[in-house]
Amino acid sequence: MPDAERKIRAAIVVYPEVTASVVYTMHDLLFAAGRDWSFIVCVPDFPLPADDPCIGRFDSEVAWLRRCHEAGATLACTCTAAILLAQTGLLDGMEATIHWSYAPSLTKHYPRLRVDPDKALVVTGPEQRIVMAGGGTSHLDLILYLIARFVGLTEALEVAKAYLITWHDAGQRPFTSLLTGKQTSDRVIARCQEWLVDHYAQNAPVTAMVGLSGLSERTFTRRFTKATGMSPLDYVHALRLEEAKQILETEDLPVEAVALEVGYQDNGFFGRLFRRRVGMTPAQYRRRWGNLHTLLRRSERNSTGQWTDSMRDRV
Repeated sequence: MPDAERKIRAAIVVYPEVTASVVYTMHDLLFAAGRDWSFIVCVPDFPLPADDPCIGRFDSEVAWLRRCHEAGATLACTCTAAILLAQTGLLDGMEATIHWSYAPSLTKHYPRLRVDPDKALVVTGPEQRIVMAGGGTSHLDLILYLIARFVGLTEALEVAKAYLITWHDAGQRPFTSLLTGKQTSDRVIARCQEWLVDHYAQNAPVTAMVGLSGLSERTFTRRFTKATGMSPLDYVHALRLEEAKQILETEDLPVEAVALEVGYQDNGFFGRLFRRRVGMTPAQYRRRWGNLHTLLRRSERNSTGQWTDSMRDRV
């Protein structure tokens, strides 16, 4: 409940493994908002090996979070702290999110959750009293949402403007690596993957990999999917789009030329596929991620007055 001075009352859970920068950011932004609201518990993230379920490590914190929720508090977590909320049982059957790289592990160890790694922010649970942010700086979205919900939209926008915070309106998908399927045990498939790294742009690469493997198409598809978690064609698309993202981030080629560079003759198909898989158009992606490249080029040009071959190589 609000305290006697009618200030914001929020608890930030700090434990030995916690990410300190998130703790201080939460504190600063919450302190900036200015008015009263219901009791909120914020759980920052912590460094964690990708497949660690953390069973038994935070039992006292998990029990305390459960008691707070039962008493009416809103629970808010960021990134890997979703694991603590998962252990409370409060997320069973509910939608959840986490940093996209931890999503497979969260789904594996806590199968009752409906994990959506594309979302930067999820609001769920009875009375919407659980708020989850994905990864990285999505904790900023979480704090802005809490301020808007419990203090007011105007105050949230003022905080966003004061701290130059941009809302992650496209979710986590633009930040996600499309190549999540890795394997080392099947040597035949590994050889095909290695071949594809240098030949993904050629026509019919799946057919070529089938020939390289010496397997029937059906057997190759089954073994490739089992080894990587992706069908051969999906894997080709993922590899091509990852390369396209790199080009858009670091080079000035027109989008049509980027499509050809990675193996797509049909620019329209490339654009639709890119938007579906990445969450924005190639042009939008370049505007978001290419600015650093552009700024670097401009600063080096201004400092020397001309470009050298070594500079071009670096950018």
